[in-house]
Amino acid sequence: MASRISSLKWNKYLFAGLFMTGLAVLLGIAGFFRTPYSTTAMSAAERFDPPSLRHLFGTDNFGRDIFSRVMQGMGTTILISALVVLFSAVLGIVLGALTGYFGGLADEVVMRFVDAVNGFPSILLALVMISILGNGRQNLILSLGIVFTPSYVRIVRSEYLRLRDADYIRRARLMGVGKARILFVHILPNILPVFWVSVMIGLNNAILAESGMSYLGIGVQPPDASLGNMLSDAQGYLQAAPWYALAPGLAIVWVVLGFSLFSEGIRRLCE
Repeated sequence: MASRISSLKWNKYLFAGLFMTGLAVLLGIAGFFRTPYSTTAMSAAERFDPPSLRHLFGTDNFGRDIFSRVMQGMGTTILISALVVLFSAVLGIVLGALTGYFGGLADEVVMRFVDAVNGFPSILLALVMISILGNGRQNLILSLGIVFTPSYVRIVRSEYLRLRDADYIRRARLMGVGKARILFVHILPNILPVFWVSVMIGLNNAILAESGMSYLGIGVQPPDASLGNMLSDAQGYLQAAPWYALAPGLAIVWVVLGFSLFSEGIRRLCE
């Protein structure tokens, strides 16, 4: 316990990650409720105003305040990414637990599905699914969630294979403990430290995937702001207004770096 407390004290990765992700999440939540300016109000007189005290990140080609749109876009990107990871993690836990503990035909079927999904580039597979289902946040979450699920299934399955014949599980079976309780009360808490690191890494990947999809125009649709579609809108004005692309680009780097540091801090804490 003393060594765990000591490592927590000097875990600079964890604290840096907490600060960066905490700030991003707070700005994102605020962006859903109140921003310095309207994210949709246009002003021809203020087109391409450079960064100033009035507009911290300047304005875009419609005269909209970029800082306000970054706040909203950050919240949208983090929310969609969190829902993607939640969907894929829960599905991965259920499928990985059942296949790893029971094996048999269900294991063969699920793992063949996992192999089939992993056989395609993840972004390409998500693009195909969205082209079938159509644009929209719900379809984006569903498509990316299915693409991200196999990695969690493999992690959970390997841990359940390792623990299903452990001594304390054998004793639980002899005492007549039900299978559902063994799966989700006795085994699941013991795999969470390993699984949690994977979830944080998955958040990074989901943020980059959502930003990429929105950049291509098949994620969040205008006039709603997303960091990806802001970058897409800004690419034609890199010389006239470089701050237009710089603000959402740095926001993506900030969020991804924050979650990376946070996951590294958790990994070191669990060692």
